[in-house]
Amino acid sequence: MIPEEIERYCELHSSPESQFLADLNRETHLTQVYPRMISGPMQGTLLRLICSMIRPAKVLEIGTFTGYSTINFALGSEAVIHSIEVNPELENIIRRYLKEAAIENRVRLHFGEALKVIPELHETWDLVYIDADKPNYLNYYQLVFPMVRQGGWIIADNALWDGKVLSANSADKDTLGIISYNEFVQKDKRVENLLLPFRDGLMIARKL
Repeated sequence: MIPEEIERYCELHSSPESQFLADLNRETHLTQVYPRMISGPMQGTLLRLICSMIRPAKVLEIGTFTGYSTINFALGSEAVIHSIEVNPELENIIRRYLKEAAIENRVRLHFGEALKVIPELHETWDLVYIDADKPNYLNYYQLVFPMVRQGGWIIADNALWDGKVLSANSADKDTLGIISYNEFVQKDKRVENLLLPFRDGLMIARKL
């Protein structure tokens, strides 16, 4: 893990959050049981910059939460973003901040189980972002892979899972889900990949 003082230094030398993202960050921490699920300023900026570089036309996000990463994908590109969230109780906060960011017309929200929603989306994806239930990471990857264009990207959050990925004998299903995902992607000859030790780890894969 990066020392706290180094992380703070990086934050101080990175572009700050816009006010509405700061408000969303604060509201998420005040109202949600697991606020650390939010991407946060540093990761949000990274996702926004990635979008600015690869300029996707279609983005699929699996796991909206309160919409922080969704907004950053939209701010970094002109893409249409399809975002899937299993918890319908989050719809109000998501839509409120999408509207405040003035990107609601480019975001298609889907509520339900991603494994059921994804097959109903007849799209070709330039970028897929996986940040949902960990035991299904590999299922999501295998399901979306044929829908990702050649040269397209699949990014999975929490790929280090607080360092628990080093516990190969863990019986925890979330940890095992992440380990299985990382091992599969590493052996998948259809992609080139980088496990980036940023925040809680990002597995970045480009379809060959």
